[in-house]
Parts: sequence; C-alpha cells; structure tokens
Amino acid sequence: MAKKTLKVTQIKSTAGRLKAHIACVKGLGLRRIRHTVEVEDTPSVRGMINKAHYLLQVEGE
Repeated sequence: MAKKTLKVTQIKSTAGRLKAHIACVKGLGLRRIRHTVEVEDTPSVRGMINKAHYLLQVEGE
C-alpha cells in the first residue's frame, strides 16, 4: 500500500514570525515563498503544519 503524502506550499514569508513557527516551516523542507514539497502524512508532520498553518497551503488532505 502506498504511503499517503501531502503537498505543502509556503505562501507567506517567515520574516518576523515566532521562532517555533519558522522552525516548523524549515522542518517541512520549505525554503522560500511558493516553494512546494511533498511530505508523508504522519501525526508529527500534521502538527508542524497546524502550528504554522497561516503560512502554508496544503493539498491532498
């Protein structure tokens, strides 16, 4: 069975945000605005997405 993935895109800048939120965005592998990555759908990844949800766009839920 194939593992589920989520497509995550950064849509806002991390400048001036909380350090924990910046760390979550970097932890997801995002580097700049409009950068998209595919990550596995795991509880830890979901937690990082939820913490910085206002900076991200998620597809494939």
